[in-house]
Amino acid sequence: MFPLAVILGIAAFRSDPNVRFYALPLVGIGAVIAAFHSLIYFELVNEAITPCSHTGPSCAGGAMTILGGVPLPLTSLLAFMVIGGLLFLCRPGVYR
Repeated sequence: MFPLAVILGIAAFRSDPNVRFYALPLVGIGAVIAAFHSLIYFELVNEAITPCSHTGPSCAGGAMTILGGVPLPLTSLLAFMVIGGLLFLCRPGVYR
C-alpha cells in the first residue's frame, strides 16, 4: 500500500489519467495478500502455513484489530478494493 501512496500522489499532481495501468497491478497484488491475511485471521487457512513466527506478532491475535474489533486485514482488503474501484473511474478527459 505504501508504494501506491507515492504513485497515486504523483499521478494526481500530474493529472495522469493512465495511472490505472501501473497502479492496478499493485492494487491486485495487495488485495491478494490482504485476502490471504484475512483468511488467516478468520482461521480459514491451516495454521501450518501461517507466515508469522512464534516469536513475532500473530496475524490472528487480538492486537490485529482497530476501532473496537474490526480486523486490520479486513480493513486493508477493503482499502485495496476501494482504491481499485476508484482507479476504474479514471478515464482520459475527466480532468478537464
